[in-house]
Amino acid sequence: MRPKAVVIFSGGLDSSTLLYYARTSHDVHALTFDYGSKHNAREQAAASLIARRANVSHTIVPLPFVNELFKSDLLLRGGKIPEGHYEDVSMRRTVVPFRNGIMLAIAVGFAESIDAGVVMFAGHAGDHAIYPDCRPEFLQAIAQCARVGTYRGVVVEDPFITMKKSDIVELGNKLAVPLSLTYSCYRGEEDHCGRCGTCHERKEAFQLAGVPDPTRYES
Repeated sequence: MRPKAVVIFSGGLDSSTLLYYARTSHDVHALTFDYGSKHNAREQAAASLIARRANVSHTIVPLPFVNELFKSDLLLRGGKIPEGHYEDVSMRRTVVPFRNGIMLAIAVGFAESIDAGVVMFAGHAGDHAIYPDCRPEFLQAIAQCARVGTYRGVVVEDPFITMKKSDIVELGNKLAVPLSLTYSCYRGEEDHCGRCGTCHERKEAFQLAGVPDPTRYES
């Protein structure tokens, strides 16, 4: 019997690649979080489709309190999504406070409940500058909390933490991830806007990886 793993899965490029990576060695249960972001509906549609394609168990977890209580322009109650690169200071307006910490805590509790020994998270090196809860020191700390806070010593793994997004595109291409089905844009429209931080990052990743970009962009 193969070991079980819980994968935090948004339906985006990084987590979809992680899903395919994890299923090579584990029986995977994917968790998608509905926390009230502007692109949650499009993400969830992509996640559901990709999970079916990958033949893995998939659960959507509602977290309505995040949109109700937290401040971020990424949320439905927030302001307009800024345009520009992730390195721009304006993109900090799209950070949802401690979002990954909350999701990881829930995923660890879920893993303990289904006898899964590992939780996998798709943070990568490009996230470090903008997201405090994607940095190696944070992930090391929460991994320690998971280990000592569960009976089975659930392990939190971040296999992409030293990788660039272009490296993830290369890996996804090798693993035959349906990259055209993944969704990233923060605006949440039918097509990717091509102007927000995550769209800029996505375009660059495909270009640097030398992999044809199957994404439909407005511009």
